Amino acid sequence: MSNDQVRVSSPTEDINPRTESIDQISTLEVLRLINAEDALVPGAVAALLPALAELVEVTAARVRAGGRVHYFGAGTSGRLGVLDAAELLPTFGIADDVVIAHQAGGSRAFVQAVENAEDDESGVAADAAGIGPADIILGLAASGRTPYVAAALRAGRQMGAVTALVTSNPMPPLADLADHLLVADTGAEAIAGSTRLKAGSALKLVLNSFSTALMIQLGHTYRNLMVDMRPTNAKLRGRSIQLLHDATGATDAECEQALDLCGDIKTSVVFLIAGSRPAGTMIDVDAARRALKASGGHVREALAHLRA
Repeated sequence: MSNDQVRVSSPTEDINPRTESIDQISTLEVLRLINAEDALVPGAVAALLPALAELVEVTAARVRAGGRVHYFGAGTSGRLGVLDAAELLPTFGIADDVVIAHQAGGSRAFVQAVENAEDDESGVAADAAGIGPADIILGLAASGRTPYVAAALRAGRQMGAVTALVTSNPMPPLADLADHLLVADTGAEAIAGSTRLKAGSALKLVLNSFSTALMIQLGHTYRNLMVDMRPTNAKLRGRSIQLLHDATGATDAECEQALDLCGDIKTSVVFLIAGSRPAGTMIDVDAARRALKASGGHVREALAHLRA
């Protein structure tokens, strides 16, 4: 290290005193030590839930107004962002430009290490080109200092977007670039610096919680059911029928008929529930669709609208 370089440390790179002898014990003892460290992760995530709730509510308001969510990360953090964003499309039926993941080094970096990608701030230029003032930028960096993430947060700030940083460093160098700071303080890893362990597990929990809560806020669930899931194959078609049965109590035949008639699960739920009330009259598909549109896609509000 040259004299003009300053070493900026992160707790994720510290030596863990609980695992210093991990290379001298049995395999079972190794696994028990790793498991004991993993058990600390949920508590670290629980501590940031109030800050996460605030970010979800801000994000939901922006997405309703046409904004988009951007994940920016390198290495393990970036890969977890890609994974979370990719799974939202089939699960919740959102458009592919609502939650967008950007990985330092591009798509190749998802399956193999791309040297120096996380240090290449210039690589953000193309990824950040589409950021708008209504968007939300989530920087994902276990160490809280990744240059690629720093450049993304700066680009977001310049455009007037909301910025957030998810990290496992309680004193992240990038904190000043974030409107929302979410710290999962998981401490030293079982293997020093191996942030695919506790820090990675914490990030996955945070992203799963963030995106799931966001989808609930945006009306993509009814009860705890995925009513915007896309039945794109035979397996998912069968799951859709089961979901409709669970949501409405209708028979499989009635669910099949409603799905064929309505074309999607959510409209079918409203059609079946609103049309099966003894005191009411059968609604048509267009009425169900209008109610959903008026409610912003929320099933409960659509049903209340039809009862009024």
